[in-house]
Amino acid sequence: MSDVIIIGSGFAGLWAALGAARRLDELGIPAGQVSITVLSAQPFHDIRVRNYEADLSACRIPLADVLNPAGIAYATAEVTAIDTGARTVSANVGGQSQTYGYDRLVLAAGSRVARPDIPGLTEFGFDVDTYDGAMKLDAHLTLLAEGPVTPAAATVVVVGAGLTGIETACELPGRLTALFGTDATSRVVLVDHNPNVGSDMGASARPVIEAALSNTGVETLTGMSVTTVDQGGVTLSSDEMVPAATVIWCAGMNANPLTAQFPVERDRLGRLPVDDYLQVIGVPGVFAAGDVATAKMDNQHQSVMSCQHSRPMGRYAGYNVIGDLLGNPMLTLRIPWYVTVLDLGPAGAVYTEGWDRQVVATGAQAKATKNTINTQRIYPPLTRDRAALLTAAAPELQTRPARGHQ
Repeated sequence: MSDVIIIGSGFAGLWAALGAARRLDELGIPAGQVSITVLSAQPFHDIRVRNYEADLSACRIPLADVLNPAGIAYATAEVTAIDTGARTVSANVGGQSQTYGYDRLVLAAGSRVARPDIPGLTEFGFDVDTYDGAMKLDAHLTLLAEGPVTPAAATVVVVGAGLTGIETACELPGRLTALFGTDATSRVVLVDHNPNVGSDMGASARPVIEAALSNTGVETLTGMSVTTVDQGGVTLSSDEMVPAATVIWCAGMNANPLTAQFPVERDRLGRLPVDDYLQVIGVPGVFAAGDVATAKMDNQHQSVMSCQHSRPMGRYAGYNVIGDLLGNPMLTLRIPWYVTVLDLGPAGAVYTEGWDRQVVATGAQAKATKNTINTQRIYPPLTRDRAALLTAAAPELQTRPARGHQ
């Protein structure tokens, strides 16, 4: 039997596993000839991009619901080492060390919020990077609302005015009002070292974002950074102290540190270089997909850390890892379009197209698209139907999201 190991169960890992199972099915490979095993730190597929929302009840999907019907094995395992020479993966499974051999490996371990060495950040900072982190934040806010309603208790500082920070900040005024009541003076402050919020969104979208933040009641402090965090709030590079019982860190992402296990040069985000088939360049038998990989999307642009790219990268990696294993053709991944749909809370959303992010829809129209993406488009079939799961794992590119009605 040949063994395919997939590390990670996020957008890339889940679809790599289902894509590999689909390809085996297409090739008519009998059961028992090739095993597919997913190693994941959690026995869930989390809809991570929704962690800024208040209600996460639909955002955690048991792996059993999507992998068991497809005949894919999985283990709740914290991977600790990868030996590409011996083709083994070491992991902590239920407190015990276990080694898995592989004939082919797909690394799809995702990314983590970048936490710099700022005094107090580890002890007092929250994030929405993971489901567990978002739930910890929710419990913290709920506990604060049950105590004395001081100005600091009802103040949240969000650090990082990129996409995650903006979406989190826009959601918070409504959450704080629901928790603390309309009589409390709640405050949301968005801090970023760049001179403008949404610096990656381009000049076309920036006025829309700035208006949404203002209309939602979010204060912005730009051109400054956080120097310390403590139980009472944050101190900024301007020496200003912002009293706040809650600090949410959304400033930057890095690839999972498992990428350091491979003898290749990584990019500034820690990502592995892959070829057109998602094979790690210079490491035989290893593929990478999603946030741990940097792949060509067209002749000018590399992949970005997003479910928009992770999902198709996973599907193609799954298809190609079986092709490489069994000596069958592989497929080149190219995605000829790029969009961004940014949730702006009660102000709606902003939808941009192209790498220069030209605004094509705003407000309620863009919000309808965002809702469809967040609640339908990025989900696997949840019917436990094997045929539906394998159909959804086809290495085919979705059309770009409709502008407000799909």
